[in-house]
This record gives sequence, structure tokens and C-alpha cells, in this order.
Amino acid sequence: MSSCTPTSVPHAECATFREFCARFASGVTVATVSDSGGNPFGLTASSLTAVSLNPPLILVCIGHNSGLLPQFRKSTHFAVNILHEGQEFLSTRFASLQTDRFAGVGWKPGKAGSPLLLDCLAQVECLTHKIVDAGDHAVFFGEVIDGSLGDGNPLLYFNRGYRALSR
Repeated sequence: MSSCTPTSVPHAECATFREFCARFASGVTVATVSDSGGNPFGLTASSLTAVSLNPPLILVCIGHNSGLLPQFRKSTHFAVNILHEGQEFLSTRFASLQTDRFAGVGWKPGKAGSPLLLDCLAQVECLTHKIVDAGDHAVFFGEVIDGSLGDGNPLLYFNRGYRALSR
């Protein structure tokens, strides 16, 4: 399968690529930042990857068409909140176009000021290590500087729908 650009690949192959991606089960996260005034911003992201143990690095991808991309680019820190299976409403809320996604949502500032959602499965706060533009996304590499763990099962996304972990 080659690159999926309008000039290089027929539409059918782009559709196959999208279906391929839909068949990869992923956890659901909310990536968050604060602006210089402490105002929180966040969006749903399923593209989280552990990159390195030493130093501890993760990456998260944000689409170039996201209205929140400028806030992430300006910030020196960001957080990633892994959602548990009872938090589908947070995934939906932070994927929406509503302007104040944090209204009525419990959160606290992390050590570096990034918004940490309450009662998540796990969280990390990161120093922005590097930003790489790749295709239609910006890839944010973060050096983990703090984290916390909760209990429960992860919220999963598979084939365009939320799923529960089963054995």
C-alpha cells in the first residue's frame, strides 16, 4: 500500500487504508494543555505510543485541522489522560466542537500546570520534547515528568465504536 494522497493513490486504496486503521484497537485518551493564563484546552486522541524508557518518552498525534493545535504548539508541557470504560462521555465531549469542553468536568493542574482529568485510568504530564509535522498531523513527543495510576478497565475504540475489554 502506497502513500494515500489524492495525486498518488486511487480513492479505493485510501478507503482501504482507513479501514485498516479502523481495525486497530486503541485506548482512548484526552490530551490537554493550559495557556499562559491557566485556561485548559483538551482533545480526544487515540494515537498514543510509548517511544522510549530512557528517557521516558511518549508521542501523541494531533491533526493539522484541529482548532486546538496552536495551543499545543505554544505550550511547553502537555498531559495525556487515559480514559476508563466508564468515561465514554469524556471522549465524546473532548472530540466535539464545543468551545468550553472543560465546563462541568473535574480536573486539577499537574505539577507543570497541564490539566489532569479526575478519576482517569492513568495520566502523564510531559515536557514537550519535539514536534514533527508528518502528513496531515503534528506528532508531539513528550518527556514524561510525572504520572499517576488509577483503577479499572480501559475505554477501547475499535472499528469506529467504543468497546469493553473482555477475556
